[in-house]
Amino acid sequence: MRNELQTPRKVSARKQEKKKWNTKKAINCNSNSVILLNRNTTFSSVDKMKVQPGVSKSKKAQQKDPHTISSMGTMRIGPEFKSRISEHEGKILALATRNVLTLPPTATIMDAIKIMTEKRFRRIPITNAGTRRLEGVVTSVDIIDFLGGGRKNLLVENRFKGNLLAAINEEVRQIMETDIPYLSDQADFKDAVSTMIERRTGGLPIVNSDMQVVAIFTERNALELMGGLVTNRTVDEYMTENVKMISTDTPIGQAAKVMVDNRLRRLPVVKDGIFAGIITSSDIIHFLGNGEAFSKLTTGNIHEALDQPVGSIVSRELIWTGPGTDLGKAMEIMLEKKIGSLPVLDNGLLRGIITERDLLRSLK
Repeated sequence: MRNELQTPRKVSARKQEKKKWNTKKAINCNSNSVILLNRNTTFSSVDKMKVQPGVSKSKKAQQKDPHTISSMGTMRIGPEFKSRISEHEGKILALATRNVLTLPPTATIMDAIKIMTEKRFRRIPITNAGTRRLEGVVTSVDIIDFLGGGRKNLLVENRFKGNLLAAINEEVRQIMETDIPYLSDQADFKDAVSTMIERRTGGLPIVNSDMQVVAIFTERNALELMGGLVTNRTVDEYMTENVKMISTDTPIGQAAKVMVDNRLRRLPVVKDGIFAGIITSSDIIHFLGNGEAFSKLTTGNIHEALDQPVGSIVSRELIWTGPGTDLGKAMEIMLEKKIGSLPVLDNGLLRGIITERDLLRSLK
């Protein structure tokens, strides 16, 4: 018997709360800035998505949540999933992104910020301007680390005496990572997945025999392989159950520091115990590279922008899935919506979050 897969339901935080959420004002939140969310925390649409203590039930005792995505039925693959992977062994270039945009090491940090903002890139390979050989990679996390989130901010404090305007015009080589994993253009799909998992990276430059960058392989490329397939593997087998959260009144700069300190690219956000959305390192870069925040960045007054609450930039709409959803369907949703994670709900219980990296582990 086959049940139709339901379209993920969007939830507007504005509809979930009786009072209008005015993001132009700092929001008072009684919860701590960083909250550890575990499997016994509820996320109930009936309770206006309020995060509160709950009791997890066994899978057999659980009833279907009408807001979750059904994955029952159509149990036709396992073999199809495996065959899809085996088809691409030795063909990493066929799956990777070609025509890679790179920067020379002499480009400025501001150049990298502009490109990440305009292109919505999380990472940019850094290559020698003459030989085009790979020299490093700069990521969105490197940028927020530099802007105040972590140790790379020491460049601003020590070399430029706190003058951010001078620091952002420094060469990008000062903050890029040089000890980076990469792939040969002869690598296969399994090599790519194993390397990404072991090195905890979301993307790998692909180089030829002369170490010139010819493509890049990302988590998104890997998920495109599985999107829409029925894998016979479910979200609850691979999701992350212990999730750090921040409140809507947490300063953007502090959110950046939590990301850097914990090697995270995204953080769920709550307002007065109500789940309000997810903020990513790319969201912070996009915020800083546009409008008023950008003018503060270019005049050296970045701290004004970083002191704003995350509630002012977090998306108010949520898309979620259920623990029993097939991984292939979860991947399809992420690809379609161009998002890197999904909150996981089970009968009002927020069980965790499933990310691109979690899904990548299922391919190993």
